[in-house]
Amino acid sequence: MSLSPEDLDRHRRHILLKEIGGPGVAKLRAASVSIIGAGALGGPAALYLAAAGVGELELWDDDRVERSNLQRQIQFTEADTGAEKGARLAARITALDPSIKVAIRHARFDESAAPSGNILIDATDNFETRFALNAFAHAHARYLVSGAASGWSGQVSVFASGLVPEAPCYRCWISEMPPAAEACDEVGVVGALTGMTGSAMALEAVKLITGAGDPLIGRILLIDGLRNEMRTVRLRRDSQCPVCSI
Repeated sequence: MSLSPEDLDRHRRHILLKEIGGPGVAKLRAASVSIIGAGALGGPAALYLAAAGVGELELWDDDRVERSNLQRQIQFTEADTGAEKGARLAARITALDPSIKVAIRHARFDESAAPSGNILIDATDNFETRFALNAFAHAHARYLVSGAASGWSGQVSVFASGLVPEAPCYRCWISEMPPAAEACDEVGVVGALTGMTGSAMALEAVKLITGAGDPLIGRILLIDGLRNEMRTVRLRRDSQCPVCSI
């Protein structure tokens, strides 16, 4: 894909990076990413991917903006209260770069869903959806960038069990729904932490698309907001995994 003069001007700071350059920007323009969840993690991930020039973004979310979202979902404003999250996030993306193709899926992701992106972003807040998305990613050989944030802690990983030999999937990390799992609206979370986590998810997607660096395949990034520390932990494929060992 050739870059227009507008692309060259818009993305020159990426072009200056030897790990991305003009060819990497062209790959970003040709890429398609599906983001499941347009809230606290999906918002910053989507905006940074749009700013990076990802050519096609697909947004999945069945929720509407509430005032309580504004503490962390900074893609929305008071005027967006009551509006569909996907539609308002799409408007922000289009305002940032009108050339990006944005598809809105105002629906809850389940086992019947078929996201179109070559890379999937799991920015959801419940284990049922995470498990369904992981199963789809494995069955259709898609990269799955997964993130979560709660309290002062965040985590990010890339699951590639359908693409990379011996790479674990999400169910190798969490095999069953934790018995103490709580709904998102029942726990607190620091708003800035969700921004850090969502940005880290976007960074992983950019690396996967451009081939830069070392993506978090087989590793998980753990963010400790209270200490402002980060560390990575190795993940191994579970030979008894109900998804990727079959």
